[in-house]
Amino acid sequence: MGKLDGKVAIVTGSTSGMGRDSAKLFAAEGAKVVVTGRNEERAKAVVDDIKSEGNEAIYVIADMGNVDDIKKIFDTTIEEYGTVDILFNNAGILSTTPLLEMTKEEWDEVFDVDVYAALYLTQLVAPIMKEKGKGSIINTCSIASFAGHFGFVGYISSKHAIAGLTKSIAFELGPEIRCNGIAPGAIHTAMVDGIGGVDALQMMIQASPVKRVGQGEDIAALALFLASDESEFVDGQIIRCDGGLEC
Repeated sequence: MGKLDGKVAIVTGSTSGMGRDSAKLFAAEGAKVVVTGRNEERAKAVVDDIKSEGNEAIYVIADMGNVDDIKKIFDTTIEEYGTVDILFNNAGILSTTPLLEMTKEEWDEVFDVDVYAALYLTQLVAPIMKEKGKGSIINTCSIASFAGHFGFVGYISSKHAIAGLTKSIAFELGPEIRCNGIAPGAIHTAMVDGIGGVDALQMMIQASPVKRVGQGEDIAALALFLASDESEFVDGQIIRCDGGLEC
């Protein structure tokens, strides 16, 4: 018997990295999973992988900066499965533009994908979860949700915002709906590969007591806990998954 038997889970940004590993683990634990991403080839590969293990999933191609695409995720989920129990707002984009060079266009793009998409999907699924009397929402925050760093003003600001949104959701939608955030540290993802790969994380790796880079499976395990009934007394928390970087 799986920890998510009978549940329907939406996992955004789940065609690679943390989202992909979470989608696969959720499915292995009994959930019907809605995979989302912009690349159909990768999305189909994730769903095929899940189905090859005898589990269930569909995919929706969506740009999280497009409100019509976000609505399509919700509509497709309800059309296919009739309900939703778990929402993992994992999709995000990185901005490395320094403060004095930040444009409104880039700022809006980062906030649309990293923050507004989570807000809008929450607004869509909340009435269903409220009526059912139960639901779990998980947001991907970051260790950047806690401090500032040079050159990441858009990303850091958006991750502070998603942390605040997480706490607001918990207060406004409880007691039926729980909402928690995961704050990854040095995790090997496609986003990290875009800024130099594991080599770019060496300072963080050496500063942590576990002395290794994190993997998508590390985040997936925490997401499973937060999605399941095992965490029913955990709410409004931003949980660091960073190898003890600032323990």
